[in-house]
Amino acid sequence: MPNPFEAVWNLLKTSIDNTNEPESPLHVIEVGDLWKYVTLIEEFIRYEEIGLNTTTDDEVTELLNDVLHTCESQVKRVSQFMKENVIPLPDVTSAKPNSNSKEIPLGVKLTDDEITNGIAFKLVNSMLTCGKGQADAIRNDVGMLWLTFYSEWVTIGTTLKTLMRKRGWLKVPPYYYPPGSPAT
Repeated sequence: MPNPFEAVWNLLKTSIDNTNEPESPLHVIEVGDLWKYVTLIEEFIRYEEIGLNTTTDDEVTELLNDVLHTCESQVKRVSQFMKENVIPLPDVTSAKPNSNSKEIPLGVKLTDDEITNGIAFKLVNSMLTCGKGQADAIRNDVGMLWLTFYSEWVTIGTTLKTLMRKRGWLKVPPYYYPPGSPAT
């Protein structure tokens, strides 16, 4: 069975042993993954801005601010990495202006349940993209970037799930009962 500590040690050892070798250029899939991720996270930021303009719940606002801070930090790090490697940045949607949630018509306004479930959906997409990026990465610096981002999303996801469970917003699929077992 693979040992996670051994895997990290091997990664560090490889990074240290290759100090005399020139860094290989990024391959096209690494570049595509980075480019797609910036686009994905920028769109996630727009959703959080909409949520902040909509919610009046203090816990949801705090969660949105935490997620927004994480997204902005990740976009900054990826964008800097892309600029250093002469990768053009994607054209993204402009920031949403601040608005008063009381002025948004009820038919348009997102509920806190919808906001948190939207965050959960975007969080899953972000984590899947990190996992794909990690699998596609050949260079250690790119792989570590993906691992760091994934770890950040795990932390946010734990907080999100706790809030959603507490408020009854967590969407649970039907339970599975094997044939012949009593349904409880």
